[in-house]
Order: sequence, then C-alpha cells, then structure tokens
Amino acid sequence: MQEDTQETEVRETTTRDGDTTVQRQTVARREETPGVVVAQRVVWFIAGLISIIIALRFVFLLLGANRGADFTDFVYSLSAPFVGPFVGIFGEPTYGTSVFEVSSLLAIVIYLLIAWGIAKLFTIARPKDEV
Repeated sequence: MQEDTQETEVRETTTRDGDTTVQRQTVARREETPGVVVAQRVVWFIAGLISIIIALRFVFLLLGANRGADFTDFVYSLSAPFVGPFVGIFGEPTYGTSVFEVSSLLAIVIYLLIAWGIAKLFTIARPKDEV
C-alpha cells in the first residue's frame, strides 16, 4: 500500500544592501497523490474517452454524416463494440439520412454508471479523510 507523505522545505536568504537587511523566505511543498485517487482518475479518464467516442457517433448519425468519409468510418468502427450490446433495445427513429440512435445515449449512461461504481469500489475500505 502506498503511504501518504507530505514534505515541506523552507529556504531563507539574507542579503545586505547598504544599511538594510533583506530576508527572503521560499517555501516549497510536495505532496504525493494517494494510489486510490490515481486509480479513480484512470477509471474516469477511460470512461470519459469511451463516452466521447460514443457521443461523436451519436452526433454523426444525427447529422447524417457521410459514412464513406475516413474519419466518420473510424468513429463508427471504434464505437461499434461499445454500442453493440445496446442496439435493438429501443427503436431508432430515422429522418432521411439522420438517425436518432437511442442506443448510443443508453450506452453513455450505462458506461458512466459502471465507471462511477468502479471508482466507488476503490474508496470502500479507505477512511473518509484519505479520499
């Protein structure tokens, strides 16, 4: 287990300028981030990245983006494994080339709830003042 440490360093400098003495004091403080906090940040980063990819997919489908464009195809193929489990739960209204993909919105909500649960699991055994 990683220990929480805090280190403070004080440096004093005295200079003489004529009849005046000038004292300068510099304080440097260093704190280590607890492992729990780092783990939570990693979980939220991954969940945020997945949510952004799915949100891009949702916007592209809603605006009827050209599926033949390389970037659009890249976003669709990257997001497909994350949205796949939710396809078909609800109907998806289509207006010309625009698609309101409810499964993308559902996927974002579910993945954020899963991330929240995992982040909370890291804090179960920790005292409240450490998190």
